[in-house]
Formats: sequence, C-alpha cells, structure tokens
Amino acid sequence: METRIDEVADRIYRFSTYVPRGNTGITFCQFLIDADQPMLFHCGQRFLFEGMVQAMRKVRDPATLHWIGFSHGEADESGAMNDWLALAPQAVVAHSRLGCSVAVSDHAIRPPQIVANGEVFDLGGKRVRFIETPHVPHNWEACLLFEETTGTFFTSDLLTAFGECSIESDGGDVLTPAIATEEAAGFTSLGPKTAPTLRKLAALKPRHLALMHGPTWHGDGAKVLDDLAGYYDERLRREMAA
Repeated sequence: METRIDEVADRIYRFSTYVPRGNTGITFCQFLIDADQPMLFHCGQRFLFEGMVQAMRKVRDPATLHWIGFSHGEADESGAMNDWLALAPQAVVAHSRLGCSVAVSDHAIRPPQIVANGEVFDLGGKRVRFIETPHVPHNWEACLLFEETTGTFFTSDLLTAFGECSIESDGGDVLTPAIATEEAAGFTSLGPKTAPTLRKLAALKPRHLALMHGPTWHGDGAKVLDDLAGYYDERLRREMAA
C-alpha cells in the first residue's frame, strides 16, 4: 500500500493510503500541520504506522512532533497513538476533558493535555481551534479541529466516501458520495443535535475541508456543511416517521 503525500494547504500535508476492502475499499488520511510545534491529526491504525513514518520523513522528522490530536477513540483515529508517542519523545496528546477521562488518560503512555472547548493553540505559524462535537460524527467524546490561518477544517468521518478518492477537489461534489456512503453504512450518531452542530461548524466558514476518508475539498465549506446538515435533518424526520 502506497502512502501519498500532498500539501493541501500552506504547510498542511495530507498522507493518504488506499486500503482495498471488498468491492470498494476506503482511503485513510492523516494530516501534518507543519509549524514550530508540529501537530499530527489522526494517528491511523497500527498497520499503517511504518508506512506513515516513512512518508512523513520526506516532509520533516516525525520525532519532532509536538502535538498529537484526533477526534475520538477509534482504530483509524487513535490506533497508533502510543507508537507515535514512543517515536516522538516530546509529543503530547491533546484532547477534551471528557476524552481524556473516558479513554486517553488510561490508554496513552504519557499524560495528555486537556483542552477546553474552543481553545486555540498557537503552534508557531499555525493556530488550531479545538471544538467539542459530542456524537458528531460519532462517539460521546468527539472533537474536531480548525486551523485558522489557512481556514482548514479537519472533518474526521464527516463526508466519508467509500472507494479510492481523488487527492484534491476544487468545488466538486463531495456531498453525493458522502450521502450514498451514509445511507449504506449508517455510521453517524444521528440525533436532534447532529444538524445544529454541523451548522455551528459551517459558521467557521472553512475554505478547505480535510476529509479523513475522501479528498481535501476547496471552496465554500460553509455551504457543504449546511447542505450536509439539511440531509441529516431530512433523514432524522424520515427515521422518526418510520
């Protein structure tokens, strides 16, 4: 499996690995925010770790990582967390108080940094805002990340699409494949707060949507997130009426 490297915004690097599974497969993406205090968002599964390390070395020494982040506890989000912590001796996992309480403090080999909802970290050249999004896309402790200087929103499992995705998309349709995948897999924790949470995220007005399982999309990110909220509103009404 090849891990591709693409600079999807200024000093934000996407490492994408397509893993064949069944008839479609899925692409797993991890992101390096290259700053004075570099940050990895999404740890990836352990079986992807060695390939990811080799790929990152082409951009910068992974041992210099300062921060590690992810949305929620799941293999592709946090599976290789301790491998990264062992490789980068100064790295610290940053997560919400809830996330640290229910998982990270017990699982990580070093104490994590508790982050408040809305707190901004100045990484030196990049600024990341942590946003608590309980159950969006899923898991009680879910958080998402917004890099303010580039307007890059890291979506985690939001807008997931099966298959081998394109590397980048300038204003293309990411909503239709995402809805088809959601209808097939039903992986989102659908509830009354799903759509309102997405509309709050849309208010960030992101210029880049860094999908974990899809392309990095460039354009009016607010409209995409608002349209996704509209889909979940409609789906919730449909399922409550069933």
